[in-house]
Amino acid sequence: MKELKTNLENLKIKTKELGSLLRIEDKQKQLDQLIVQTKVEEFWEDSNRAVVINKQVSDLDTEIKNWLELRDDIEELIGLASVTGEEDTKSVQELVSKFSQLEQKYQSLEFLTLLSGRHDRNNVIMTIYSGAGGDEAQDWAAMLLRMYLRLAEVNDWSTSILDASLGSEAGYKTVTIEIKGKYAYGQLQGEAGVHRLVRLSPFDADHARHTSFAMVDVLPEFEDDEVRVEINDGDLRIDTFRSSGKGGQSVNKTDSAVRIVHLPTGIAVVCQNERSQAQNKELAMKHLRSRLQLMQEAEKEEEKQKLKGELTEAAWGNQIRSYVLHPYKLVKDHRTDYEEKDPEAVLDGKLVGFINDYLKYKRSHE
Repeated sequence: MKELKTNLENLKIKTKELGSLLRIEDKQKQLDQLIVQTKVEEFWEDSNRAVVINKQVSDLDTEIKNWLELRDDIEELIGLASVTGEEDTKSVQELVSKFSQLEQKYQSLEFLTLLSGRHDRNNVIMTIYSGAGGDEAQDWAAMLLRMYLRLAEVNDWSTSILDASLGSEAGYKTVTIEIKGKYAYGQLQGEAGVHRLVRLSPFDADHARHTSFAMVDVLPEFEDDEVRVEINDGDLRIDTFRSSGKGGQSVNKTDSAVRIVHLPTGIAVVCQNERSQAQNKELAMKHLRSRLQLMQEAEKEEEKQKLKGELTEAAWGNQIRSYVLHPYKLVKDHRTDYEEKDPEAVLDGKLVGFINDYLKYKRSHE
């Protein structure tokens, strides 16, 4: 019982410190200011902005309430522990169980302190490029796509494929997906870079061991009210063409796919997932705005690296992570040295260890 009381007092101190790290007081002031905006009569005249503000209100309110509930629950448990005798074993066990639950809540909130970057709350636009290795690499790109889709499913994030260039035999040459969810960019930013796969080839008649590479590009998706860049219509070349997707009603029968090129920068984006040209154009413009906003914010190379990671050649020596399926089983992140010995689980979306370790590594190097 004495140990439990000591642990509770320590948790109380850590929770108070956590409140400072989470900037709870500042967030309460920000929440109050946003709520005032929602009560203005003209609030819904700009529906897109209203949706963004309401989401911010909801997120801030949830984060503040979670911390306040943790603080109050700890105080309540300290009070119960002070009036519970050692001989009441059943009550002591209940207190220990509740303390364990509070520790888990604390750890969940502590994780948020690693996600305090400017864009960490944003959705993600992710592109996977197959690298050196031909059919092997294109299949590897498909495996990575599945891994991130499974991760999104576990986190209850929504996903949609914006564009895909299929491989000649299997997989993808490139594939771009949109991932929507709370702290999606914060958690996925560390996936940017070259990923290396070592396995017995399913495409080799001799079933020999092959090494394949794929590169992952991770961009934060900006909401309209976050974008400060001006895009002139005269700076855009917009092409339409027939979708090369797997099909479905009308998808491959009309020129619904859209490619937009920003002539001053040469940035090109493509969207062909939606059935209508208008929807594809809207998504492509959103993708373009995000890239241009990111470029504007990343005028200094150092800031650029923090936002999206370094784009390097998808080949030997540049990998951020290796996935070895033969002759032994291991997945290793070469930046943090974090390892998992169950590659199948990792490829099925179990990336939480890599994500947490990278965020801690990133904070220690800021």
